[in-house]
Amino acid sequence: MLFDTHVHLNADQFEEDRDETIRRAREAGVEYMTVVGFDRKTIPKALEIAESDENIYAAVGWHPVDAVDMTEEDLEWIESLADHPKVVAIGEMGLDYHWDKSPEDVQKEVFKKQIALAKRVNLPIIIHNREATEDIIEVLEQENAEDVGGIMHCYNGPVEYAERAIDMNFMISLGGPVTFKNATLPKEVAKAVDMKHLLVETDAPFLAPHPNRGKRNEPAWVKLVAEQIAELKELSYEEVAETTTENAKKFFGIQS
Repeated sequence: MLFDTHVHLNADQFEEDRDETIRRAREAGVEYMTVVGFDRKTIPKALEIAESDENIYAAVGWHPVDAVDMTEEDLEWIESLADHPKVVAIGEMGLDYHWDKSPEDVQKEVFKKQIALAKRVNLPIIIHNREATEDIIEVLEQENAEDVGGIMHCYNGPVEYAERAIDMNFMISLGGPVTFKNATLPKEVAKAVDMKHLLVETDAPFLAPHPNRGKRNEPAWVKLVAEQIAELKELSYEEVAETTTENAKKFFGIQS
């Protein structure tokens, strides 16, 4: 059994075959999924998908690339959705220095507002990080994010920052990049971080794992991520699958 802790089944890329994609995931042993909504379009779709399946959950937040577009009304809307029975986290949120749509100071402001929101509704947070690891850790420490904890989604930073995140009650989630031949950092993290702090994900339709790199990713392929972690940690696939699933269920407060 597997838990894909971060998937975008709400993306347009799945519009034509979403049900078939979910079926393939289940056939591959992926019992649970968290669909992440991050703007006005993807949040309602994430909730719709979660409502349609007992073992699919939703996260709601605002993506840092679009931070400049977020209004106070959007923030209030996200906060109002925290009571939804299928919403298990706030996010994805964070910092993205790769794209230049939203200035860094605006991204940080929106990031901090969402951390404060998560504290008000007592839900963990999901962190998007692109080329901003040091600043993200500093914001999390400054804002006392350990009060709610969270997930470092598709973590691709150094081990030492992963350890600082773990000290703040964060889980480290690994995705397709851990399978890439030239991806040194995720492999180092997979080896160094104790299994009790690890999760697996796809971030589908993005970041398809080897040998499917370059294709549209899908949740069934989270199995390839778990297999790679098992190889790196010299554990059985079954142990990695079971432990990461139990980690995710405990983190999200899922009893089933």
